[in-house]
Amino acid sequence: MQLQEDMNTVKYENIFQQAAMNITTTHHWYNNLMRDKLSPFDLTVQQYQVLRILHQQYPRPATINLIKIKMLDKMSDASRIVERLIQKGLVLKSNNLSDRRATDIHLSPAGQKLLLQVAKLPINEQFLAQRLTETEAEQLNLLLEKLRS
Repeated sequence: MQLQEDMNTVKYENIFQQAAMNITTTHHWYNNLMRDKLSPFDLTVQQYQVLRILHQQYPRPATINLIKIKMLDKMSDASRIVERLIQKGLVLKSNNLSDRRATDIHLSPAGQKLLLQVAKLPINEQFLAQRLTETEAEQLNLLLEKLRS
C-alpha cells in the first residue's frame, strides 16, 4: 500500500478510511504541484482559477458573484484575488451596464497571453494523460462524480 508508506501509517481501520485519506493526500499533492508550476508566473492556484473562469466566459465578462460561484476553493476571497490580478494587469474591470452594483471583469490581453503560456505546462490534461489511460481516466471521473452526487 503506497499510501500507508507515504503517510507512515501502520494500518487503516477500513478501506473507506484509506480512500478518504487517499483523496485528501492526492488533493494536497496536486495542489502543491500546481503551486510549484505556477510560481514562476507569479500566480497562485486561486489566481489561476479566476483566470480560467474568465477565459471560459470570454468574450462575455464575469461579475465577482459569478467568479465566487465558479471558484473551486469556496473559502477564497474572489474580490481580493481579482484586485491582485488587476494590479498585475491580467484582468480589467468596467461598470456593468445592467446592474450598477455589479462590476464586469474581463481578461486583459496580458492575461490571455499568460494563460496561453501556462496552458503549455504539464499540469492539466497532459499531466493526467501521461499517467492514466483513457479507460482509467473515465473510471476515475465516474468514481469522483459518484462521490459528489
